[in-house]
Amino acid sequence: MNDLFPKPIQELPLADIPMKGVEARLSQGVSHQILFMKFSEDVYLPEHSHEAQWGIVLEGKIELTIDGRKSTFVKGDRYYIPRGVVHSGKVFAGYADVTFFNEKDRYRVVGGYFVVN
Repeated sequence: MNDLFPKPIQELPLADIPMKGVEARLSQGVSHQILFMKFSEDVYLPEHSHEAQWGIVLEGKIELTIDGRKSTFVKGDRYYIPRGVVHSGKVFAGYADVTFFNEKDRYRVVGGYFVVN
């Protein structure tokens, strides 16, 4: 992550994401989470849904099928997945993004939880 994200991002705690080839730093808000992610391997995302998600692609490519519509997003593109909308996809090695999740407990910190007042 050193080549893409500045030191304050690199010092955020690691997110506990059960996918091989992903490193993610987690910024925890009272009602949301922001992840700074970088993928070293191709990753397939099975069909699922959750609260709203917004992302901006910093490097590489991601293919997302959102509510049945397949799209490819590359550096500089943004995507939005509304709450409860079924989606799936493929993340390609070399991909990096910033992703906002409109839920406070989507991911945990590796080894524990944040305490948010």
